Amino acid sequence: MVSTAIRPQEKVSIKEVKENLLTPRFYTTDFKAIAKMDVSAQREQLEAMLEEMKADYNRRHFMRDDDFEQSWDHIDETTRRAFVEFLERSCTSEFSGFILFKEISRRIKAENPFLSEIFSYMARDEARHAGFLNKAMSDFNISLDLGYLTQHRSYTFFKPEWVIYAVYLSEKIGYWRYIIMFRHLEKHPQYQFYPLFKKFENWCQDENRHGDIFNALLRSQSSMWDGFTGRLWARFFLLSVFATHTLTVHERADFYKAVGLDADEYDREVTRKTNETAARCFPEILNTEHPAFFPRLEHCAGCNEAISKINESKAPGFIKSLQKLPYQMSILWNIILLYLIPGVDAESLRDTVR
Repeated sequence: MVSTAIRPQEKVSIKEVKENLLTPRFYTTDFKAIAKMDVSAQREQLEAMLEEMKADYNRRHFMRDDDFEQSWDHIDETTRRAFVEFLERSCTSEFSGFILFKEISRRIKAENPFLSEIFSYMARDEARHAGFLNKAMSDFNISLDLGYLTQHRSYTFFKPEWVIYAVYLSEKIGYWRYIIMFRHLEKHPQYQFYPLFKKFENWCQDENRHGDIFNALLRSQSSMWDGFTGRLWARFFLLSVFATHTLTVHERADFYKAVGLDADEYDREVTRKTNETAARCFPEILNTEHPAFFPRLEHCAGCNEAISKINESKAPGFIKSLQKLPYQMSILWNIILLYLIPGVDAESLRDTVR
């Protein structure tokens, strides 16, 4: 991620994004397996969401209005750096979604034109988001070279089932991240230092719809939710996403402070809301009310911050490795203990969750 100070007069084009545990990944998958998926059990729901995407209610939303036509030199250096890092991470995440959806659509078009069309519209939405975020970065004289990233970024293989679990949660946690911040800034406009925040409400509609599509894909495959294995995978992906979110929010505490949010409270609310929403999709969710749940996640965030400080030190590489080891082991141990907390049966809650 961007680590140097970004001054108004500088112009920077980023070709490579520094990778670490929290950097958004680019994924590929088994396209033939996706093409052969039988989604007949959820066909009606998928058709309804396809029609919504065809209507394209947000087509005029991602346009820059007069609010963007001004100088941002008045934003202090700490806020500027934190905001640019937020934009860079968000843009990379949206762009990785675009690449995945576009490639799925292209590779399955001949065998499964229905799913191909759905993925093509989701790719359109993700491309809009990434482009809009990259344009926002240009207001601060920095941008991502998305074409270069497409050709030179390493890709991680995920089985189709893992893609469905992970993308569902990514879209739903994205919805809650944006809508909670949007509602907060509506009540406290003094913290709305950049007009992008005003776009978050409509942005959430895309995130939510994409999540609903992956919900339908998951529920169409009984093996993914009907059985012990499905419960284990659901808890694994929930914990992975929530741990990553907690570490990221605490790593970017300066940004949340700039918009008037407490990092701990924001992270907890997003996590709880996403967990509750996941009860509509997954057979089992996490017990976020367990007294050890958030303290253990926040302990992991503290360890991650300590590791970051070690990485920034001038000590030799092998010394850094030794210094980081106890923190890395502590993160792993706490994640294991979190996974062992008994989950909550979501099937019994399904009718009561919005």
